[in-house]
Amino acid sequence: MKSRRHFALRLLSVAGLVATIGLGAATAQAQEKKTLTLGATAGSNFDQLKLGIKPVLEKKGYTVKLVEFNDYVQPNLALAQGSLDANLFQHIIYLKKFSADKGLNLVDITKAPIAPLGLYSKKRKSLNEVKDGDRITLPNDPSNLARALVFLEQLKLVKVKAGVDPLKATEKDVAENPRKLVLTPIEAAQLPRTLDDAEFALINGNFAISSGLKLTEAVALEKTPDHYLNVVAVKTGDKDKPWAKDIAAAFHTPEYRAALDKHFAGYARPAFLQ
Repeated sequence: MKSRRHFALRLLSVAGLVATIGLGAATAQAQEKKTLTLGATAGSNFDQLKLGIKPVLEKKGYTVKLVEFNDYVQPNLALAQGSLDANLFQHIIYLKKFSADKGLNLVDITKAPIAPLGLYSKKRKSLNEVKDGDRITLPNDPSNLARALVFLEQLKLVKVKAGVDPLKATEKDVAENPRKLVLTPIEAAQLPRTLDDAEFALINGNFAISSGLKLTEAVALEKTPDHYLNVVAVKTGDKDKPWAKDIAAAFHTPEYRAALDKHFAGYARPAFLQ
């Protein structure tokens, strides 16, 4: 009887040891994750990862795969579904709203530079040439639409209703439009294509650059506030993992700063990259 009990206890002990070893191995494997998949929208965001971040992470021993997107919806869905480890394309306002609307657990881990929103035109060379009834296309996603209206107000082309949250304004909140400008919200990625028809287009910097436009060609460029800087996003459960911290740290390196200085002059930067 004692022999059987002793044997059973030994089996339990061995099973416990195997389970402990298995858990330890799984934990070590999770901590030693060395393949990263990063996503970004086409243009400057993707190029920042390619030229400034991927080389830094590869020096730390990671294998880095980059995925390019052409809209503002799929990068966060891909991140939430696990096909991306992190993404770079959005400001914090968009991240929070999109996550809340879609029920996603995503969080930012560092700020990053952004190409300024710009007012572009093939038909007008300056703000002095704005005419009554001119058509202006602008991004249709809520956070960037509000951002575009604030920019137009700064340019003294429209005035938003008093008391309206400047982070949530829509074209319906325009109180004064003395030039009777026709404001037409369009999907952000399609805005460069509207330049052949509209007098002006308010284009997000990454899509302007990816379409061949230059920041220096803009009729006017936004003075980008901090809350419109890009952020790097990960799933909330991943934010404290070593690889996530390595991604965030890569944006603070001298190598990344040097890539910005060489390839992304004129971009709005967070304070730590000034």
